Amino acid sequence: MKAILGEKLGMTQVFDDDARAIPVTVIKVGPCRVTQIKRPETDGYAAVQIAYKEANGVNRPLTGHYAKAGVAPSRHLVEVRVDDPDAYELGQEITIADVLVKGAKADVAGISKGKGFQGVIKRHNFSGQGASHGVHRVHRAPGSIGACATPARVFKGRKLPGRMGGERVTMLNLDVVDIDSARGLVLLGGSVPGPKGSVVLVREAVKARG
Repeated sequence: MKAILGEKLGMTQVFDDDARAIPVTVIKVGPCRVTQIKRPETDGYAAVQIAYKEANGVNRPLTGHYAKAGVAPSRHLVEVRVDDPDAYELGQEITIADVLVKGAKADVAGISKGKGFQGVIKRHNFSGQGASHGVHRVHRAPGSIGACATPARVFKGRKLPGRMGGERVTMLNLDVVDIDSARGLVLLGGSVPGPKGSVVLVREAVKARG
């Protein structure tokens, strides 16, 4: 298993052997339980479904789904592709030790913080218009957005104000600075998408460098 679900706790810093401060994000991961195993002969592909964080109650279809796997109802389900589905069994517990080791690289996917409706300066890093004498109150306006009679429309993909954030974001190749298996904590160098308390997917890096 090369992936596991966890909860983002926040950021702090640790010091290396050269007394350099390293900013890290602390994630409390797992334990997760295997709730379904998919095989090529029955489902067309090989994958394992894992559940995270127990829930007080779920709807009747999910209740039967969890009961079949012998797992307590959970809040979150995710499916992870695997090479050998026969290496797993229903109800099996997945911990951080099964996924990552200290010094490795990890990818983290989560939902970024929602910013609401934002203008072009915040959303697209525009520099804004001039603020000298003679300039009307258009300092944060986007400016011209299209041509004249030809083509008489605004091209798709134009950077304009709109909804910002609240999207699935994946951070690649984060350093696994430290792992506390006893408490189920992993310290990743750098930032991780989402606010504190959000659920993220931590997996072994798929484009690890070096």
